[in-house]
Amino acid sequence: MTTRPRDQSPLATTPLSTAIIVSAVLLLGVTLLSIGVGSVSVSAADTGRVIVAHVSGRTAATDFTVDQIVWNFRLPRVLLAALCGCGLAVSGVVLQALVNNPLADPYVLGPSSGAALGAVVVIVTSGGALGGLGVSTAAFLGAMLTVTVVFVLGQQRGNLVPNRLVLSGVAVGYLLLAATSYLQLRANPNELRAVMFWTMGSVAGASWSRLGTATVVVLLGVAVVLAFGRRLNVLATGDEQATALGVDVRALRIVLLVLASLITGVLIAAAGGIGFVGLMIPHLIRLIFGTDHRRVLPLSALMGAGYLVVVDVLARTVDAPAELPLGIFTAAFGTPFFLWLLRRGGSV
Repeated sequence: MTTRPRDQSPLATTPLSTAIIVSAVLLLGVTLLSIGVGSVSVSAADTGRVIVAHVSGRTAATDFTVDQIVWNFRLPRVLLAALCGCGLAVSGVVLQALVNNPLADPYVLGPSSGAALGAVVVIVTSGGALGGLGVSTAAFLGAMLTVTVVFVLGQQRGNLVPNRLVLSGVAVGYLLLAATSYLQLRANPNELRAVMFWTMGSVAGASWSRLGTATVVVLLGVAVVLAFGRRLNVLATGDEQATALGVDVRALRIVLLVLASLITGVLIAAAGGIGFVGLMIPHLIRLIFGTDHRRVLPLSALMGAGYLVVVDVLARTVDAPAELPLGIFTAAFGTPFFLWLLRRGGSV
Protein backbone atom coordinates (compact mmCIF):
# COMPACT_ATOMS: atom_id res chain seq x y z
CA MET A 1 0.00 0.00 0.00
CA THR A 2 1.26 3.49 -0.86
CA THR A 3 1.42 5.83 2.13
CA ARG A 4 0.49 9.46 1.78
CA PRO A 5 1.87 11.32 4.79
CA ARG A 6 0.33 14.61 3.74
CA ASP A 7 -3.24 13.34 3.38
CA GLN A 8 -5.42 15.31 5.75
CA SER A 9 -8.80 13.63 5.41
CA PRO A 10 -10.28 10.15 5.75
CA LEU A 11 -11.83 10.77 2.32
CA ALA A 12 -8.36 10.18 0.91
CA THR A 13 -9.11 6.45 1.14
CA THR A 14 -12.46 6.75 -0.66
CA PRO A 15 -12.48 4.61 -3.85
CA LEU A 16 -11.82 6.82 -6.86
CA SER A 17 -14.87 5.51 -8.71
CA THR A 18 -17.12 6.46 -5.79
CA ALA A 19 -15.63 9.94 -5.53
CA ILE A 20 -16.01 10.50 -9.28
CA ILE A 21 -19.64 9.33 -9.32
CA VAL A 22 -20.58 11.55 -6.36
CA SER A 23 -18.77 14.54 -7.90
CA ALA A 24 -20.45 13.97 -11.28
CA VAL A 25 -23.90 13.76 -9.67
CA LEU A 26 -23.26 16.98 -7.75
CA LEU A 27 -22.09 18.68 -10.94
CA LEU A 28 -25.22 17.57 -12.80
CA GLY A 29 -27.46 18.78 -9.99
CA VAL A 30 -25.74 22.15 -9.73
CA THR A 31 -25.92 22.56 -13.51
CA LEU A 32 -29.67 21.88 -13.70
CA LEU A 33 -30.41 24.16 -10.77
CA SER A 34 -28.23 27.00 -12.09
CA ILE A 35 -30.03 26.98 -15.45
CA GLY A 36 -33.27 27.71 -13.64
CA VAL A 37 -31.91 30.74 -11.76
CA GLY A 38 -32.43 34.20 -13.24
CA SER A 39 -34.95 36.96 -13.86
CA VAL A 40 -37.30 34.22 -15.05
CA SER A 41 -37.23 31.16 -12.79
CA VAL A 42 -37.36 27.77 -14.48
CA SER A 43 -37.95 24.54 -12.59
CA ALA A 44 -35.45 21.68 -12.80
CA ALA A 45 -38.20 19.54 -14.37
CA ASP A 46 -38.82 22.07 -17.17
CA THR A 47 -35.08 22.44 -17.68
CA GLY A 48 -34.73 18.69 -18.06
CA ARG A 49 -37.64 18.49 -20.49
CA VAL A 50 -36.21 21.24 -22.71
CA ILE A 51 -32.76 19.64 -22.84
CA VAL A 52 -34.12 16.14 -23.51
CA ALA A 53 -36.43 17.48 -26.23
CA HIS A 54 -33.63 19.29 -28.08
CA VAL A 55 -31.18 16.42 -27.76
CA SER A 56 -33.73 13.90 -29.01
CA GLY A 57 -35.01 16.19 -31.77
CA ARG A 58 -38.56 16.45 -30.43
CA THR A 59 -40.63 19.53 -29.69
CA ALA A 60 -40.22 20.67 -26.10
CA ALA A 61 -43.38 20.24 -24.00
CA THR A 62 -42.93 23.67 -22.40
CA ASP A 63 -43.65 27.31 -23.11
CA PHE A 64 -41.73 28.68 -26.11
CA THR A 65 -40.21 31.47 -24.02
CA VAL A 66 -38.97 28.99 -21.43
CA ASP A 67 -37.54 26.85 -24.20
CA GLN A 68 -35.58 29.78 -25.62
CA ILE A 69 -34.34 30.90 -22.20
CA VAL A 70 -33.09 27.45 -21.29
CA TRP A 71 -31.66 26.29 -24.60
CA ASN A 72 -30.33 29.46 -26.24
CA PHE A 73 -29.27 31.57 -23.27
CA ARG A 74 -28.69 29.77 -20.00
CA LEU A 75 -27.47 26.34 -21.06
CA PRO A 76 -24.59 27.66 -23.23
CA ARG A 77 -23.34 29.97 -20.48
CA VAL A 78 -23.56 27.26 -17.82
CA LEU A 79 -21.68 24.83 -20.06
CA LEU A 80 -19.00 27.44 -20.77
CA ALA A 81 -18.65 28.12 -17.04
CA ALA A 82 -18.28 24.38 -16.40
CA LEU A 83 -15.67 24.07 -19.18
CA CYS A 84 -13.70 26.99 -17.77
CA GLY A 85 -13.75 25.57 -14.25
CA CYS A 86 -12.75 22.13 -15.50
CA GLY A 87 -9.94 23.29 -17.76
CA LEU A 88 -8.45 25.87 -15.39
CA ALA A 89 -8.47 23.48 -12.44
CA VAL A 90 -6.74 20.70 -14.40
CA SER A 91 -4.21 23.17 -15.82
CA GLY A 92 -3.50 24.33 -12.28
CA VAL A 93 -2.79 20.77 -11.14
CA VAL A 94 -0.45 20.21 -14.07
CA LEU A 95 1.52 23.43 -13.68
CA GLN A 96 1.91 23.02 -9.92
CA ALA A 97 3.36 19.56 -10.53
CA LEU A 98 5.59 20.60 -13.44
CA VAL A 99 7.28 23.52 -11.66
CA ASN A 100 7.04 21.99 -8.18
CA ASN A 101 5.46 25.20 -6.91
CA PRO A 102 2.13 25.15 -5.01
CA LEU A 103 1.44 28.75 -6.05
CA ALA A 104 1.61 28.04 -9.78
CA ASP A 105 -1.61 28.34 -11.74
CA PRO A 106 -2.66 28.74 -15.39
CA TYR A 107 -1.76 32.43 -15.27
CA VAL A 108 1.70 32.16 -13.77
CA LEU A 109 3.23 31.76 -17.24
CA GLY A 110 1.63 34.98 -18.47
CA PRO A 111 -1.13 33.79 -20.83
CA SER A 112 -3.72 35.88 -19.00
CA SER A 113 -1.64 39.05 -19.41
CA GLY A 114 -0.92 38.27 -23.06
CA ALA A 115 -4.57 37.57 -23.78
CA ALA A 116 -5.62 40.74 -22.00
CA LEU A 117 -3.23 42.84 -24.06
CA GLY A 118 -4.44 41.29 -27.32
CA ALA A 119 -8.08 41.84 -26.41
CA VAL A 120 -7.57 45.40 -25.17
CA VAL A 121 -5.69 46.35 -28.35
CA VAL A 122 -8.67 45.19 -30.42
CA ILE A 123 -11.23 46.88 -28.16
CA VAL A 124 -9.42 50.23 -28.00
CA THR A 125 -8.43 50.37 -31.69
CA SER A 126 -11.58 48.65 -33.01
CA GLY A 127 -9.39 45.91 -34.45
CA GLY A 128 -7.42 48.24 -36.71
CA ALA A 129 -4.07 47.66 -34.98
CA LEU A 130 -4.27 43.89 -35.52
CA GLY A 131 -5.60 43.73 -39.05
CA GLY A 132 -9.27 43.37 -38.13
CA LEU A 133 -8.89 40.41 -35.76
CA GLY A 134 -11.75 39.74 -33.35
CA VAL A 135 -11.33 40.02 -29.58
CA SER A 136 -11.31 36.27 -28.97
CA THR A 137 -8.82 35.55 -31.75
CA ALA A 138 -6.49 38.33 -30.61
CA ALA A 139 -6.75 37.10 -27.03
CA PHE A 140 -5.85 33.53 -27.97
CA LEU A 141 -2.91 34.61 -30.11
CA GLY A 142 -1.70 36.91 -27.34
CA ALA A 143 -1.90 34.12 -24.77
CA MET A 144 -0.03 31.58 -26.90
CA LEU A 145 2.63 34.07 -28.01
CA THR A 146 3.26 34.98 -24.37
CA VAL A 147 3.63 31.35 -23.34
CA THR A 148 6.10 30.82 -26.20
CA VAL A 149 8.25 33.76 -25.04
CA VAL A 150 8.15 32.57 -21.43
CA PHE A 151 9.02 29.04 -22.53
CA VAL A 152 12.11 30.31 -24.39
CA LEU A 153 13.19 32.48 -21.46
CA GLY A 154 12.59 29.62 -19.01
CA GLN A 155 15.25 27.42 -20.59
CA GLN A 156 18.88 27.21 -19.62
CA ARG A 157 21.33 25.35 -21.86
CA GLY A 158 18.45 23.65 -23.61
CA ASN A 159 16.78 22.45 -20.40
CA LEU A 160 13.52 23.76 -18.97
CA VAL A 161 14.21 25.10 -15.46
CA PRO A 162 11.03 25.28 -13.30
CA ASN A 163 12.01 28.28 -11.16
CA ARG A 164 13.33 30.17 -14.17
CA LEU A 165 10.05 29.43 -15.97
CA VAL A 166 7.99 30.85 -13.11
CA LEU A 167 10.13 33.99 -12.78
CA SER A 168 10.04 34.55 -16.53
CA GLY A 169 6.25 34.27 -16.47
CA VAL A 170 5.97 36.80 -13.67
CA ALA A 171 8.34 39.28 -15.37
CA VAL A 172 6.69 39.03 -18.80
CA GLY A 173 3.25 39.21 -17.19
CA TYR A 174 4.05 42.50 -15.44
CA LEU A 175 5.47 43.98 -18.65
CA LEU A 176 2.31 43.10 -20.57
CA LEU A 177 0.16 44.39 -17.72
CA ALA A 178 1.91 47.75 -17.98
CA ALA A 179 1.17 47.89 -21.71
CA THR A 180 -2.46 46.98 -21.07
CA SER A 181 -2.78 49.69 -18.41
CA TYR A 182 -1.41 52.28 -20.83
CA LEU A 183 -4.01 51.34 -23.44
CA GLN A 184 -6.77 51.51 -20.84
CA LEU A 185 -5.83 55.12 -20.12
CA ARG A 186 -6.59 55.90 -23.75
CA ALA A 187 -9.95 54.10 -23.80
CA ASN A 188 -13.32 55.82 -23.56
CA PRO A 189 -15.84 54.84 -20.81
CA ASN A 190 -17.68 52.30 -22.98
CA GLU A 191 -14.42 50.65 -23.98
CA LEU A 192 -13.26 50.58 -20.36
CA ARG A 193 -16.37 48.67 -19.30
CA ALA A 194 -15.79 46.09 -22.03
CA VAL A 195 -12.14 45.81 -21.00
CA MET A 196 -13.07 45.35 -17.34
CA PHE A 197 -15.53 42.54 -18.01
CA TRP A 198 -13.13 40.84 -20.39
CA THR A 199 -10.07 40.98 -18.13
CA MET A 200 -12.02 39.79 -15.06
CA GLY A 201 -13.96 37.06 -16.84
CA SER A 202 -17.56 36.60 -17.87
CA VAL A 203 -19.60 33.89 -19.60
CA ALA A 204 -22.50 36.23 -20.36
CA GLY A 205 -21.70 36.20 -24.08
CA ALA A 206 -21.75 32.41 -24.37
CA SER A 207 -23.51 30.89 -27.36
CA TRP A 208 -23.61 27.51 -29.07
CA SER A 209 -21.39 28.82 -31.87
CA ARG A 210 -18.68 29.85 -29.38
CA LEU A 211 -18.78 26.58 -27.45
CA GLY A 212 -17.53 24.28 -30.20
CA THR A 213 -13.80 24.99 -30.18
CA ALA A 214 -13.58 25.39 -26.41
CA THR A 215 -15.42 22.12 -25.81
CA VAL A 216 -13.24 20.08 -28.17
CA VAL A 217 -9.95 21.53 -26.93
CA VAL A 218 -10.77 21.31 -23.22
CA LEU A 219 -12.27 17.81 -23.25
CA LEU A 220 -9.53 16.35 -25.44
CA GLY A 221 -6.82 18.19 -23.51
CA VAL A 222 -8.14 17.04 -20.15
CA ALA A 223 -8.52 13.47 -21.41
CA VAL A 224 -4.86 13.41 -22.50
CA VAL A 225 -3.68 14.98 -19.24
CA LEU A 226 -5.52 12.34 -17.20
CA ALA A 227 -3.31 9.69 -18.80
CA PHE A 228 -0.24 11.34 -17.26
CA GLY A 229 -1.37 10.98 -13.64
CA ARG A 230 1.10 8.24 -12.76
CA ARG A 231 4.03 10.08 -14.36
CA LEU A 232 3.16 13.24 -12.45
CA ASN A 233 3.35 11.21 -9.25
CA VAL A 234 6.82 10.06 -10.26
CA LEU A 235 7.85 13.62 -11.14
CA ALA A 236 6.85 14.72 -7.63
CA THR A 237 9.68 12.55 -6.23
CA GLY A 238 12.25 14.78 -7.95
CA ASP A 239 13.84 15.01 -11.39
CA GLU A 240 16.69 12.60 -10.62
CA GLN A 241 14.41 9.94 -9.18
CA ALA A 242 11.94 10.35 -12.05
CA THR A 243 14.73 9.98 -14.61
CA ALA A 244 16.00 6.87 -12.81
CA LEU A 245 12.50 5.40 -13.07
CA GLY A 246 12.45 5.90 -16.83
CA VAL A 247 10.56 9.19 -17.16
CA ASP A 248 11.82 11.65 -19.77
CA VAL A 249 11.41 14.69 -17.54
CA ARG A 250 12.14 17.32 -20.22
CA ALA A 251 9.73 15.82 -22.75
CA LEU A 252 7.06 15.38 -20.07
CA ARG A 253 7.33 19.02 -19.03
CA ILE A 254 7.14 20.27 -22.61
CA VAL A 255 4.12 18.14 -23.57
CA LEU A 256 2.12 18.99 -20.45
CA LEU A 257 3.12 22.66 -20.59
CA VAL A 258 1.83 22.89 -24.15
CA LEU A 259 -1.43 21.14 -23.23
CA ALA A 260 -2.04 23.33 -20.16
CA SER A 261 -1.24 26.49 -22.11
CA LEU A 262 -3.50 25.50 -25.01
CA ILE A 263 -6.41 24.78 -22.67
CA THR A 264 -5.87 28.04 -20.82
CA GLY A 265 -5.49 30.10 -23.99
CA VAL A 266 -8.73 28.77 -25.50
CA LEU A 267 -10.67 29.40 -22.29
CA ILE A 268 -9.31 32.92 -21.87
CA ALA A 269 -10.29 33.65 -25.44
CA ALA A 270 -13.82 32.38 -24.74
CA ALA A 271 -14.49 33.87 -21.30
CA GLY A 272 -11.69 36.28 -20.41
CA GLY A 273 -9.40 36.09 -17.41
CA ILE A 274 -10.75 34.14 -14.43
CA GLY A 275 -8.26 33.95 -11.59
CA PHE A 276 -7.79 31.67 -8.58
CA VAL A 277 -9.62 28.62 -9.97
CA GLY A 278 -6.38 26.89 -10.93
CA LEU A 279 -4.92 27.77 -7.53
CA MET A 280 -7.79 27.02 -5.18
CA ILE A 281 -9.43 23.88 -6.56
CA PRO A 282 -6.29 21.65 -6.78
CA HIS A 283 -5.31 22.54 -3.21
CA LEU A 284 -8.81 21.84 -1.97
CA ILE A 285 -8.91 18.45 -3.71
CA ARG A 286 -5.52 17.47 -2.29
CA LEU A 287 -6.64 18.42 1.21
CA ILE A 288 -9.77 16.30 0.93
CA PHE A 289 -8.80 13.37 -1.29
CA GLY A 290 -5.02 13.11 -1.05
CA THR A 291 -2.09 13.94 -3.29
CA ASP A 292 -2.19 11.08 -5.81
CA HIS A 293 -2.50 12.79 -9.21
CA ARG A 294 -4.56 9.88 -10.52
CA ARG A 295 -7.22 11.09 -8.07
CA VAL A 296 -6.48 14.81 -8.05
CA LEU A 297 -6.78 15.31 -11.82
CA PRO A 298 -10.29 13.87 -12.47
CA LEU A 299 -11.73 15.22 -9.22
CA SER A 300 -10.28 18.68 -9.87
CA ALA A 301 -11.92 18.62 -13.31
CA LEU A 302 -15.36 17.83 -11.86
CA MET A 303 -15.12 20.04 -8.78
CA GLY A 304 -13.68 22.92 -10.78
CA ALA A 305 -16.58 22.71 -13.23
CA GLY A 306 -19.17 22.73 -10.44
CA TYR A 307 -17.42 25.53 -8.59
CA LEU A 308 -17.44 27.94 -11.51
CA VAL A 309 -21.07 27.11 -12.33
CA VAL A 310 -21.96 28.23 -8.80
CA VAL A 311 -19.81 31.35 -9.18
CA ASP A 312 -21.64 32.24 -12.39
CA VAL A 313 -24.97 32.01 -10.56
CA LEU A 314 -23.67 34.47 -7.97
CA ALA A 315 -22.34 36.77 -10.69
CA ARG A 316 -25.78 37.17 -12.24
CA THR A 317 -27.90 37.26 -9.07
CA VAL A 318 -26.03 39.12 -6.32
CA ASP A 319 -26.53 42.54 -7.94
CA ALA A 320 -29.40 41.67 -10.30
CA PRO A 321 -30.35 42.89 -12.83
CA ALA A 322 -26.72 44.01 -13.21
CA GLU A 323 -24.11 41.31 -13.80
CA LEU A 324 -20.72 41.19 -12.11
CA PRO A 325 -17.46 39.74 -13.51
CA LEU A 326 -16.60 36.22 -12.36
CA GLY A 327 -13.15 37.33 -11.21
CA ILE A 328 -14.65 39.34 -8.36
CA PHE A 329 -16.08 36.21 -6.76
CA THR A 330 -13.19 33.87 -7.51
CA ALA A 331 -10.83 36.37 -5.87
CA ALA A 332 -13.21 36.89 -2.93
CA PHE A 333 -13.27 33.13 -2.28
CA GLY A 334 -9.70 32.34 -3.26
CA THR A 335 -7.89 34.95 -1.19
CA PRO A 336 -9.34 33.94 2.21
CA PHE A 337 -8.71 30.29 1.34
CA PHE A 338 -5.02 30.87 0.84
CA LEU A 339 -4.75 33.11 3.88
CA TRP A 340 -6.25 30.20 5.82
CA LEU A 341 -3.66 27.86 4.32
CA LEU A 342 -0.86 30.21 5.40
CA ARG A 343 -2.26 30.54 8.92
CA ARG A 344 -2.74 26.79 9.10
CA GLY A 345 0.97 26.41 8.51
CA GLY A 346 0.57 23.28 6.41
CA SER A 347 1.75 22.53 2.91
CA VAL A 348 -0.37 21.05 0.18
